[in-house]
Amino acid sequence: MDAAERELLTETLRKTMKAASGPALEATLTELGWPELLTDFPEVAIPAVFGLLGETGAHAPLLNDVVLHAAGRPLGGAPKLPYAGGSWVVWERVGTGSGTVLDGELPLRTVLSGDPVPLAAGHRALGWWLLGTGRAMLTLARTHALDRVQFGRPLASFQAVRHRLAETLVALEGAEATLVAAEDPFGSLLAKAAAGQAALTAARHCQQVLGGIGFTAEHPLHRHVRRALVLDGLLGSSRELTREAGALLRAEGSAPRLVHL
Repeated sequence: MDAAERELLTETLRKTMKAASGPALEATLTELGWPELLTDFPEVAIPAVFGLLGETGAHAPLLNDVVLHAAGRPLGGAPKLPYAGGSWVVWERVGTGSGTVLDGELPLRTVLSGDPVPLAAGHRALGWWLLGTGRAMLTLARTHALDRVQFGRPLASFQAVRHRLAETLVALEGAEATLVAAEDPFGSLLAKAAAGQAALTAARHCQQVLGGIGFTAEHPLHRHVRRALVLDGLLGSSRELTREAGALLRAEGSAPRLVHL
């Protein structure tokens, strides 16, 4: 897939996700060839699709397909997925099952237990989703800072505001670099942890920049903040994955080379 084809795919996906979400989005993406993209071009499909889910705020149970494909199982099911705190969840495709719903927008329900599944591809997919969510929050905060006038000056002229936006951008850029370099399970674990931490950093700083308006139901920031909090816990939170990475390094007695410069 060349650069022109990737750009066309990205624009098509962006328009689709702005127009639909949930089951309707899943059906449309299936018609557009999501299963074939995942099978034939995962290195293109996963960053593009999940990054745009974060950017647009849409959602669909595509993580199920990523995990099932990595496990060599048919797409279309709903495997049990580990969640922060040692719990398990199911991302439902249709209907309503039993269990607590973690988020009013996402059909994630708690279940009692589950079987181990390959997590590396899922970690990368969620990392791109968290990265897209973080960038969406940064865009909202940056636009507010440029448009808002405080004490007779643009909000963006205040150094404290600039520092928060700059720290957010640095965190997101670092997480993206980690995701691009992730190829094995350990690198994917670190990438998801970095993306989760970057999204939480974006949520904290962008909320401060937006001030009171960021707490209102009318402003879209709260939806992205909630999405970041839920996705960070899925397949292990950034804090848990960081501890897991540390335990692996202690057990091995050395740190692997993740990027060859």
